[in-house]
Amino acid sequence: MRFRLTEDQRALQAGVRELLTRRFGREQLRAALDTPGLDRELWRELGEAGFFALRLPEADGGVGLGLPEAVLAFEEAGRALLPGPLAATYLAAGEVPGAATGERVVAAVDGALVEWLDEADVVRGDVTGAVAMRSADPLTPLHRVPRATPAEPVAALLTAAEQLGSAARTCELAVQHARTREQFGQPIGAFQAVKHLCAELLVRVEVARVAVYAAAVTADPLDIAAAKLLADESAEQGARDCLQVHGGMGFTWESDVHLHLKRAWVRARRGRSAADAEEALAEELLSPPAR
Repeated sequence: MRFRLTEDQRALQAGVRELLTRRFGREQLRAALDTPGLDRELWRELGEAGFFALRLPEADGGVGLGLPEAVLAFEEAGRALLPGPLAATYLAAGEVPGAATGERVVAAVDGALVEWLDEADVVRGDVTGAVAMRSADPLTPLHRVPRATPAEPVAALLTAAEQLGSAARTCELAVQHARTREQFGQPIGAFQAVKHLCAELLVRVEVARVAVYAAAVTADPLDIAAAKLLADESAEQGARDCLQVHGGMGFTWESDVHLHLKRAWVRARRGRSAADAEEALAEELLSPPAR
């Protein structure tokens, strides 16, 4: 099966990218590292653009689109490393007043973790006994809760879309660096080892893309589990390989590559664990066919 974006879907993707480039480009990303906290003005602007109301019916003030369009928007958010409880607020639109418009920030227990608890206006799930913990990602404050809550499949898919966007961006960063960085009088991209790393980056991104887009069409929980596994691998291993292409420069604070890796680590631990997803997929594959 081939998945081709429609003209409207491409326009949506381009529009979200333009908005995030303008409002949360590299300059704003670096500024957010210096002054941690949720940008409420940006959150409201996302609401005004319809980011959180993509799937709400037009009669209810939403955009009236579907899950595939939401995946495209979250892919762009992952590419930009946009911080905040995006999926939780998105899923609360239509239920929590002000969530769809970005006037209220919603956090939710996802597995044993809750992100942005202290910044949230509304929290979904039991956060009794929540304990602040040190986050690998400087832009994602975390709390751990005693009672784990099963993750919603749609939340897992949106997280997979963010991972996909991040993986695609690190692939671009690796290729750009390989083309411009020179060693021994030629670009490092001319060396076979670097070529292989970049090729593997691209393959993982495209495999994850197909899985994420397919899951957005079927909305099947097992398809979503597979998409999350592949997107997590693409984001985490892709960021590691991008660091390798950059050499020691990729680990410096001035580089954005390490930020993609740290965010990928956090996203990979949202909701259902990789082991649980693998078990569910294995059980399905090994179960006898229905008659």
